[in-house]
Amino acid sequence: MNTKGKVFKYPDNVDTDVIIPARYLNTSNAQELALHCMEDIDKEFVKNVQAGDVMVAGWNFGCGSSREHAPLVIKTCKTGCVIAKSFARIFYRNAINIGLPILECEEAAEEIKQGDVVSVNFDTGVITDETTGKIYKAQPFPPFIQNIISKGGLLASLKK
Repeated sequence: MNTKGKVFKYPDNVDTDVIIPARYLNTSNAQELALHCMEDIDKEFVKNVQAGDVMVAGWNFGCGSSREHAPLVIKTCKTGCVIAKSFARIFYRNAINIGLPILECEEAAEEIKQGDVVSVNFDTGVITDETTGKIYKAQPFPPFIQNIISKGGLLASLKK
């Protein structure tokens, strides 16, 4: 499983209310919710994101509430991966549960710039900044978690 796309870069402590503002949570329709992904921090995100694009962020990405809506809207926008220095614990678990690929890599999150093109190999954890040629190594998930993510999340993996 791999992805390649343009980088959208975000700071430390991006909370779930920034990822999907609570004012929109009156619907459970993921497509409708995704129209508002990141709008309080990056109004252009939903207009510009394309399948496979990569979010890169600082420390504690996804802090705040325990709603699964946050990783769900990122995935629904067809984001290929989120790379961060660290993830809030509940976001980390929710991302796996809904099948959103994530990687922790402090050096990559620090050095990769907005607009760079990045490729990610989830089997090896290798992150390549295609713009600069720099290669980073994240710890890949073990095969059983990669299986959950590749099948679209925990429930989907149990059905297959």
